[in-house]
Amino acid sequence: MNIPEIILASTSPRRQLLLKQINIPFRAIVPKGIEEVPDDNDFARIVVRNAESKAGSVLDSVAGKAVLGADTLVELDGDPLGKPTDAGDARRMLRSLSGRDHFVHTGIVLIDPARGVRYRDSEITRVYFRSLTEVEIDDYIRSGEPMDKAGSYGIQARGAVLIRRVEGCFFNVMGLPLAKLWEMLSRWTRDRGR
Repeated sequence: MNIPEIILASTSPRRQLLLKQINIPFRAIVPKGIEEVPDDNDFARIVVRNAESKAGSVLDSVAGKAVLGADTLVELDGDPLGKPTDAGDARRMLRSLSGRDHFVHTGIVLIDPARGVRYRDSEITRVYFRSLTEVEIDDYIRSGEPMDKAGSYGIQARGAVLIRRVEGCFFNVMGLPLAKLWEMLSRWTRDRGR
């Protein structure tokens, strides 16, 4: 599949790494979109809306190129867990996830301004944490890894040892559901050729 360069409306190094992994040509631009905190528990709708806001915020600076936006949210017992505000907030989240399962929602939106079309989708993955000790939680927080991640953990690095198992798309937990993204890009590429 011949995919032209797209714009990634994200500063996430994980999303950039995943696009490189599947050989998608891209250039990253810092989005100006505001991430909404859900108030109605429709997490799929919220992450898609946030992804669309991020993608839409950079349209004026991309000279007609397609823009990809993504947004990830962790859900525990119907409550959203965003990025921690400080070490105490990270500790609270990790304690609440310890020995439990939760859901990770990611919304992806591809905007093709040249054709005036938008592709929207979302993914959900269930993640099971093992029981964590206070020492493990403190050590993990000291590593600094939790501070820029929804739910205060990253599955792709040291946080992998916190997780017992995953049901669904592993890459979704990293912030970009690759199979779903590939299907979206394939549909977009076919539609462009018509």
